[in-house]
Amino acid sequence: MSSTDPYSSNASVSKGDTSNSEPAAHNAMWLLWAGFTAILAAGVGFAIRGGILDNWGREFGFTGAELGVIGGAGFTGFCFGIIIGGVVVDKIGYGKLVIAAFLFHVISALVTFSAVGGTERELAYSLLFWGTFIFAVANGTLEAVANPLVATLFPHNRTHYLNILHASWPAGLIIGGALGWVLDDGLQLDWKIQLALFLLPTLAYGFMFFGQSFPKSEASQKGLSLGQMLGDVGLLGGAVVCLLLALFFSDLFSQLMSPEQGMIAKALGWAVGGVLLLGIGAITKGSVGSPLLFVLFVTHALVGAVELGTDGWIQNITGNILSSGEGKILFVFTSSVMFALRFCADFIEKKLGFSPVAILLVCALLACVGLNLTSRVETFVMAMLALTIYGIGKTFFWPTMLAVASDRFPRTGAIAISIMGGIGMMSAGLIGSPGLGYFKDRYAGEALQVSNPTLFDEYRAEKPSKFLVFPEATGLDSKKMGELSDQIAELEKGQQDASELKGKSDELLAASIAGDRRTLVTDSIIPATMAVIYIALLAYFASIGGYKVLSLSKEEASQA
Repeated sequence: MSSTDPYSSNASVSKGDTSNSEPAAHNAMWLLWAGFTAILAAGVGFAIRGGILDNWGREFGFTGAELGVIGGAGFTGFCFGIIIGGVVVDKIGYGKLVIAAFLFHVISALVTFSAVGGTERELAYSLLFWGTFIFAVANGTLEAVANPLVATLFPHNRTHYLNILHASWPAGLIIGGALGWVLDDGLQLDWKIQLALFLLPTLAYGFMFFGQSFPKSEASQKGLSLGQMLGDVGLLGGAVVCLLLALFFSDLFSQLMSPEQGMIAKALGWAVGGVLLLGIGAITKGSVGSPLLFVLFVTHALVGAVELGTDGWIQNITGNILSSGEGKILFVFTSSVMFALRFCADFIEKKLGFSPVAILLVCALLACVGLNLTSRVETFVMAMLALTIYGIGKTFFWPTMLAVASDRFPRTGAIAISIMGGIGMMSAGLIGSPGLGYFKDRYAGEALQVSNPTLFDEYRAEKPSKFLVFPEATGLDSKKMGELSDQIAELEKGQQDASELKGKSDELLAASIAGDRRTLVTDSIIPATMAVIYIALLAYFASIGGYKVLSLSKEEASQA
């Protein structure tokens, strides 16, 4: 293709003008820390929600798969926020999206807190699902603001400041995880009190953004149209996001319709995905899109599943294998590793000489090894070692994938990054979190069926767990297991014999732990697959002369 083709990525290789390192606005640092605080609020809320999944299971009797779907809403909603926000931000500006995100955060709290003790199980499920979904929409909207805003504010030092911005996510996980450790395991406060704490950084970022002036986004300055920015995405890239959206709407319609209308619900979901793909084809005038960007989109779907999907369950899994308190300590520790290392990406790339793809390959290998080691932990020290390896591996996945897309496809502006972020979050919500919940149910049920079929019949979940094309599986009833623990505590409090009930509890716990261990091994298949893809990408870039950063020249921008 010629360089004047609006869908071409044959942009010139350039390091850009570094003669002026000044930010693009007088309030740049204030806006940077406002964005940092906004993503911090998302991290705090995410970590606290991950730590209270077991509270929801005991209070309302949800299965692992159901809790996985609720947790998954914390990712799927993000997809809508970041993609829609990324498309409209150039038209309406940053300020209006910040206001929308703030309102979504407040509404999400009101909806979630409506699920009180004694609420009908199905109603509680809906309230928690939609409260989590709206929370994620707010987070996605903020991400659609923060990424292009910081890139615009610091055009000559983007790597440094974007890494600072995204260090806020693990910082939020650290704060949220620590609060859960103290307030849940220590003080045993109600889960609503714990979750309400994310509103504090929400109020803080609302105050910090209020009344601020915002610069125009880079895409607005260059005058690129939506169709031109979407050209490299095309039908190939559009197929990835539309497939995930079809799965989401199939699940949504299935919840809204009766079980007898299940096939109709799925057909409607796929119809929505198909219509959206046709819309992308119309906007891009039938552009097929870049095969490389398609591969990056698919790979980022795997990133979302293994990184965020695992993060949503890891406190629960390690807390079950060891103890709830130790699970939260380990989560805070691995998040601290991630926070510290996010400031080192520039050093690894420039001083140690690793290309972004090479960094991703090492991360995938470490994540695979770390998950397998975690599946075998017996002690806290061993768990800390295993999760350190996993934590190092997952640290650079998300921002480095965004960097590769930005480096190689400058014409897409913020659109490709927004779509990629949406794909990662949607995959975490539809595949990562529900998938881990499904396999936890499946493997725990299978383990108890083998060890004690009678006990399995007594404590089997009422509803089977389902996930994509995998066969239905029957897990264990969390509510019954919680009631058993309460009975044991009451008997021991009254100094009565609880040996028979403790024997049941020990067998149930052993089956649950066996399920968790097998789940982590299954999870490790994802980074192993990613490693194969990164090896192929290294070979591809070697065949074209190495990995290079492309930039859109002023001449090309004017022609576009």
